[in-house]
Amino acid sequence: MAISDLHISYEENREIVRGLRPDSPDDWLIVAGDVAETTTDVRWALGLLAERFAKVIWVPGNHELWTMKDDPVQARGVARYEALVALCRELGVVTPEDEYPVWEGDGGPVRITPLFIGYDYTFRAPGTATKEESLAYAHKTGVVCTDEYYLHPDPHPGRDDWCRERVAITRERLDACDPSVPFLFVNHYPLVRDPTRVLHYPEFAQWCGTELTADWHTRYPTAGMVYGHLHIPRITHHDGVKFQEVSLGYPREWKRHGNPHGLLRRILPTPERV
Repeated sequence: MAISDLHISYEENREIVRGLRPDSPDDWLIVAGDVAETTTDVRWALGLLAERFAKVIWVPGNHELWTMKDDPVQARGVARYEALVALCRELGVVTPEDEYPVWEGDGGPVRITPLFIGYDYTFRAPGTATKEESLAYAHKTGVVCTDEYYLHPDPHPGRDDWCRERVAITRERLDACDPSVPFLFVNHYPLVRDPTRVLHYPEFAQWCGTELTADWHTRYPTAGMVYGHLHIPRITHHDGVKFQEVSLGYPREWKRHGNPHGLLRRILPTPERV
């Protein structure tokens, strides 16, 4: 089962999290980022879910990586990510830094593969050819991700540098895995650009992934890909591989579309109707 973009700073969303429960005692839960902005809220939500599900797998979204004034943890960048990983390990929650667990139940074996791959501004705004041009376009239109103010890449010079480092680290780990067990990739952002093409503001795509992962679902044996971030819950297929966005989103969004696929998305075994 999977969900993302819980955004529990909204009381309506916090109430939804209070009600999330497995269908069976053996269910695993994927949480694909954007639980909350503060470590206090992240601990509350993941701790509650870890008590209910047999295993919880978490990947960071951009919101967890923000450094907010009211957060008891004031670490920035890599140090903040490491603090979140330590928090998850206290709770028994699997992170991108842990061994990838293999699901042996119905639909398995499948290697659940939590990733921390950010963005590098290569999903550029229309008519632009460089990061600088793309960012300038966004600032001109007024569509600028809040990450530019709260998500710090320390000690890296930029978020794109951090992203490229994470890609290299992750590729090395993936290459070392047994290829006989397919991957179920989990990342806050989609591994390909296509899902972002429905965004109302296309310039926002530059904060939604990297071209460096565009072939991962064909380079590696892949059972599927789970992501969030866009707040457009749906299923798409790319080169025959199923990509599922599992976001809850903000109350104004889920109240409008009504969560047609349900709050928790069944990932394995693959539902007959997709």
